Amino acid sequence: MNKGRIAPSYRIAKEAYAEYGVDVDAAMKRLEKIPISIHCWQGDDVGGFETPGAELSGGGIQATGNYPGKARTIAELRQDIEKALSLIPGRHRLNLHACYLDHGGIFVDRNEIDPGHFQSWIDWARFNKLGMDFNPTYFSHKLAADGFTLSHADKAIREFWIEHGIACRKIGAEMGKQLGTATVINFWVPDGYKDIPVDRTGPRERLAESLDKIFAKKMDPKIHLDAVESKLFGIGAESYTVGSHEFYLGYAVSRQKLLCLDSGHFHPTEMISEKISSVLMFCPQLLLHVSRPVRWDSDHVVILDDELQAIAKELIRSGKMDKVHIGLDYFDASINRVAAWVTGTRNMLKALLIALLEPIEILRKLELEMDFTGRLALMEELKALPWAAVWNYYCEQKSVPVGSGWIEEVRKYEKNVLSKRSS
Repeated sequence: MNKGRIAPSYRIAKEAYAEYGVDVDAAMKRLEKIPISIHCWQGDDVGGFETPGAELSGGGIQATGNYPGKARTIAELRQDIEKALSLIPGRHRLNLHACYLDHGGIFVDRNEIDPGHFQSWIDWARFNKLGMDFNPTYFSHKLAADGFTLSHADKAIREFWIEHGIACRKIGAEMGKQLGTATVINFWVPDGYKDIPVDRTGPRERLAESLDKIFAKKMDPKIHLDAVESKLFGIGAESYTVGSHEFYLGYAVSRQKLLCLDSGHFHPTEMISEKISSVLMFCPQLLLHVSRPVRWDSDHVVILDDELQAIAKELIRSGKMDKVHIGLDYFDASINRVAAWVTGTRNMLKALLIALLEPIEILRKLELEMDFTGRLALMEELKALPWAAVWNYYCEQKSVPVGSGWIEEVRKYEKNVLSKRSS
């Protein structure tokens, strides 16, 4: 892009939005304060570093493709994340799974992990001025092979996974304490049946009991927040998922935990943008895992589609951004993994910027006056306003590539770094 056109285009865009009473500079200042929690698992196809060549199993966890250059070590993964962050405007967060521990080459089972196994990640995050979020890993383990963890009928297996959850909360609290920003710990389990069950109640009672034990110790919300995440179905759990939306909605409200809404964890015609306002009425806070389902929970890279824009608009219109945590959750192994991070994160930020540039008060006034004609007409006209000129200016101000300039940076990185990694 011709850099000489960025500032003049921005001035024109600023004038266009001013006609609707929108302060563009204020919108950009608000955007820079919204962090996106960038998921580590895009970089290595959800492999982690517990054991070499760990294989995914359970609950629909599946990365497809074999694009060259996958991160094989913690150092390589961090290098790739740093490259992605250099192409994304703003200050963000790292979302880490428990299976990405730094155990120094000595295997540690999941019920024995502690903050020390993640100290190098905390130090790295501090150096890069990142907050951190965390996830227990309830898949890819011999005690999850039959599809059940916290709701398992075997008490000993349940206790193992309860211990894992408790350990993860201690780790998350330490992350939050050292980094000075609350770590969101998100609990998702793949538990469910492939075929029609006889007892739907028992597993849910066991899951609730297990979660209660994990959450028994109160944590300081300034450094630690708990979230629970539902799912519709997974591979091997097509007929029944213990942690359904209804289960976790009830659990989150009754225990006052954060509810996590994942874009891919509902029926194809269900949109999480339609659930946000309801959840924020009854849950203390909301966690989003923004993904792109294609016919199922396929975890495609986030694009700037209608649903992404609808999610962003619901968040901004709610006026409750202080109660919302935005994370990304996809893993595409068929394309350059760094490009996947950059594409999805920049699109999430674009959607938020478009939402911040809405003349919300004018639209709200039309709606309250029952002027639905005016509301519809204005909402359609707003789609043609030059938000892209504002985005380009924002990127330039944040010293990251404007427009498609970042793609060439990724290609250079692939040639000089990724292509030299053996499979």
